[in-house]
Amino acid sequence: MLKNYFKTAWRSFWKHRSTGFINIAGLSVGMAAAVLIFIWVHNEFTFDDDQPDAENVYRITSHLAISKNETWVWESAPYQLGLEAKKTMPEVVAVTRVLPFHWEPMYLSINNEFFKEENAAYIDESWFNVFKTNFVSGNAIAFNQNPFSIILSESKAKKYFANQDPVGKIIRIDSANYQVQAVVKDAPANSSFKFDLFIPIAARQADAQEKKNDMSWGNFSYITFLKFKPGTNIKHATENLKSIIKPHRDKNDNLNITLRNLKAMHFESDLQNSGLVHADKKVVYIFVILGALLLIIACINYINLTTARASLRAKEVSIKKIVGAGRGHLFNQFVAESAVISVLALVLTVIIVSVALPSFNSFTNRNFSLTTGSAYLWLIMIGTLLLTIILNSIYPAVLLSSFKPLSAFRGGSVMKIKDTSLRKGLVVLQFTFSIFLIIGVITIYKQLSFVQSQNPGYDRSQIMSFNLSWKLLKGMKDDQKAAVKSTLKQAILQEPFVNGASLVGMESIQSNGSFSSGSADWEGRPKDFNPSITYFNVDGDYNKLVNINFTSGRWFFPGSVDKRNVIINETAAKQFNLHKPYVGQRFIAQGDTGVVVGVVKDFNFQSMHAKITPVVFKLDQQWSSNYLVKVAPHKQAQAIARMESIWKQNFPDQPFSYQFLDQEFDKIYREDAKASTLMSGFAVVAIIISCLGLFGLAAFTAEQRGKEIGIRKVLGASIAGLVSLLSVEFVVLVLVALVIAAPLAYWLMNLWLQNFAYRISMQWWIFMAAGFVAVLIAFATVGLQTIKAAMANPVKSLRSE
Repeated sequence: MLKNYFKTAWRSFWKHRSTGFINIAGLSVGMAAAVLIFIWVHNEFTFDDDQPDAENVYRITSHLAISKNETWVWESAPYQLGLEAKKTMPEVVAVTRVLPFHWEPMYLSINNEFFKEENAAYIDESWFNVFKTNFVSGNAIAFNQNPFSIILSESKAKKYFANQDPVGKIIRIDSANYQVQAVVKDAPANSSFKFDLFIPIAARQADAQEKKNDMSWGNFSYITFLKFKPGTNIKHATENLKSIIKPHRDKNDNLNITLRNLKAMHFESDLQNSGLVHADKKVVYIFVILGALLLIIACINYINLTTARASLRAKEVSIKKIVGAGRGHLFNQFVAESAVISVLALVLTVIIVSVALPSFNSFTNRNFSLTTGSAYLWLIMIGTLLLTIILNSIYPAVLLSSFKPLSAFRGGSVMKIKDTSLRKGLVVLQFTFSIFLIIGVITIYKQLSFVQSQNPGYDRSQIMSFNLSWKLLKGMKDDQKAAVKSTLKQAILQEPFVNGASLVGMESIQSNGSFSSGSADWEGRPKDFNPSITYFNVDGDYNKLVNINFTSGRWFFPGSVDKRNVIINETAAKQFNLHKPYVGQRFIAQGDTGVVVGVVKDFNFQSMHAKITPVVFKLDQQWSSNYLVKVAPHKQAQAIARMESIWKQNFPDQPFSYQFLDQEFDKIYREDAKASTLMSGFAVVAIIISCLGLFGLAAFTAEQRGKEIGIRKVLGASIAGLVSLLSVEFVVLVLVALVIAAPLAYWLMNLWLQNFAYRISMQWWIFMAAGFVAVLIAFATVGLQTIKAAMANPVKSLRSE
């Protein structure tokens, strides 16, 4: 019986193959988009699931209340806290720490060739006991025994040593040689720990000063994980940790300690910053909805075209019922037809996904692969197929199996008005989704254009930056460091392709500078008011490069005249409630008592997602090690070459690395640009699917109304009139979709815009433009069929009468 179902289904598909191919094309595009989305969603929801005993592994989280309204949350804790927890808490099975090397790139020297490594980390000897890692060669024993060891990921081992065995090879980092002790498999796509290079913490602590810093209870540098015995009372364990750290903190300290489970880390949104991989759960849920909607609108095509042709199959169904076929048998037959279409669509889906997966991986920074070993990928494929069959088959099968034989043979209508209305409603649903996405694309594009065109309050053009690593100045006295920095700056200023240079404490103006609280005082400050302040440590030449405008006062004078004085921004003056005039007011900043010598206009030193916060400029060169260089117009290549030459003259054993402020600016909005690209992609897919369905319905409508068109043409109707007659119904449906989509898009896109402190407003023309595009696309799609029908010879359609 089952064989007959599928044989009949195949014959039906081949008989109406034009409709069948439209169904397959729409389904495969929708299924491919849905599968790619569901692959990514599955990855996000299964982060760190492969780690054994993940439910018993917790990270120490530090909460520091800096004011009544603001609390800093860190994923790190003091190194000593982990040591004491292991000693004094019997419920702790193991403790391990990691220090991601994310504050600056690590440079490796291999066979006199430099490599930039951005995914490196210091780990302790327990790391591989707590977290599962697959070793390709070597082992952790030798790594733990020798402080100057390295473990590489498989991909980096291949990059650095090609087909050679890397174990035993030497890699030079700064002035020390490290030996490769092992190679491990690359971290899976759903791992929080995307490290390609591991170094023992012991190597860092071989430096006496570094070890002294690490052992300080005030140093919150290490991400610390505790593995507990099963059944441990986590609330009680948290209290134990608090009791351990309390004696080592001030009595009035506002520090709180909590424990966060390993599997709960991925969707954290309250951290100040992080060296691990995180995501926004709301975004993931949005993609679940988008994936489901894309699949639904693809299935709508099948439902519409199948139910539209139902009247043509009325006699077929009636004859089968008369000769004894039950409704259940007919229902199964139509489900089989849906299954045949869906399976054929799945074959095309697999091809589309295989072709798209490399680009998808590059876009999402993941490493998904469609191989026979990727069980979860195939489960997603099969799950999508089953969902498609269910969505496709239920209503058409119920409708087609419900025909009454007598009505069909008497020539009466077997279709109900509500069936036609349902088809129209489904078309409206398709275009509602498509128009919503078009509005979304326009809104995101306008917001990103606004961000890029908005004057940030400073000049970032033609400014390159590079960092003088503190390691290069290690062991020098303060006056020696100052001499090296000054010599390098003077050498830069001598170059003909350079219009200015500045030595600053932050790598770029888009950085947060030095973030601090409780380090400032001024006349009239309430004792309990300790706002967050962004400090910019600069020199006297800084504003010659970036040209920040003043509302009052001046920039720092050269030399040491203004060494203790400060310049603040407008927001700082308002939030601090300084007395007017601001210039001349006493101000204590990080222990230095001076006065305010200037107030600059607010400028966007962070993303426009965030409001401008208080800024304090200080003339402080002690910790400054970043150079900003203003390059002469159209001389970038020459300036870069000269900067590299100067660098090699001073630091021949270190690579030269630089970036331009414009590049840094683009990085800030990279995720927003990705959102724009994704929304555009979804809009294109939705429109393609909707148009395929509309094309099929228009073709069927033209076929059904062939005699009517022939009669109208014989009676003198023009081609334009006939096209208008056949098209208006579909255009009206698109306009109805616009009416529904507009308020929905207005609400949701305004929610998205709330993420920006500085944003555009939703203007009426955005909705009109989206509606115009949708109507134009719909009219063009329907027009192809209506013009063809209108130009047909009426004799062919009327010869049977």
